[in-house]
Amino acid sequence: MDKTPSALIMEGGAMRGMFTCGVIDVFMENNIDFDGAAGISAGAAFGCNFKSRQIGRPIRYNKKYGKDPRYASLRSLIKTGDYFGAEFCYETLPFELDLFDTKAFSENPLKFFVGATDVDTGKIVYHLCTDGGKNDILWMRASASMPLVSRVVEADGHRLLDGGIVDTVPYAYMESLGYKRNVIVLTQPKGYIKKKSRGNLLFKTFLRKYPAVVEGMEHRHEMYNRQMKEIEERETRGESFVIRPPCDLGISRTENDPQELERVYQIGRNEATKALPKIREFLHIPD
Repeated sequence: MDKTPSALIMEGGAMRGMFTCGVIDVFMENNIDFDGAAGISAGAAFGCNFKSRQIGRPIRYNKKYGKDPRYASLRSLIKTGDYFGAEFCYETLPFELDLFDTKAFSENPLKFFVGATDVDTGKIVYHLCTDGGKNDILWMRASASMPLVSRVVEADGHRLLDGGIVDTVPYAYMESLGYKRNVIVLTQPKGYIKKKSRGNLLFKTFLRKYPAVVEGMEHRHEMYNRQMKEIEERETRGESFVIRPPCDLGISRTENDPQELERVYQIGRNEATKALPKIREFLHIPD
């Protein structure tokens, strides 16, 4: 039997991540498992529920609390410096309102990594989450802290922002650790090409204290498009299995309409369900 280590790799994309939530719920319902997993940004914040085995949790709390100004709002941005309220999203929600199962998380042998950008070096830094406790949650917050609408997060001696600035899809990192049979979940359709950001003047103005981040944002579209090309090449060679939306999801990065969130979540479920036979074959999982 093939013992090649496998990994689940999840792109970010803010509320496009509801697509990923649909995919991982179908995986959990059908006993599709991996040796490791890695998430960037929303792929970290939502993908952690795969290790805690909490089917339906992120779509549930996003639909319930998405319009709560403590969760995400301009008021929160003005008051705290975070559009997605750090205290509510990463403390009140997981530890009081919709409990994150830290016991299940810590007992699951799957290794779960999240990546965030060190604002001083402009390099990606990865953290192995072990117990789902407050430090792990802090790293998930850092991974999802989008420039301009989030404060810099300090964790384990690093000052951090969104991992997607310099490493949108962490397939290369996971391959470097020995995970060679990987399922990659993207949140943009095949053929999507990222254009250079029109907000570079804003980045240069408001992030001038972090020139390495400004540099990363300046070239982010180049990094992203190179990664998509490399992922397609891996897919063509049969080295990776890719699940992506069939078309543009048409959802705002800050969407809070429960119907829209559910629509994108169901697209993820549908794509994962259709792919199940091929995924089982790819991972050598008996039907």
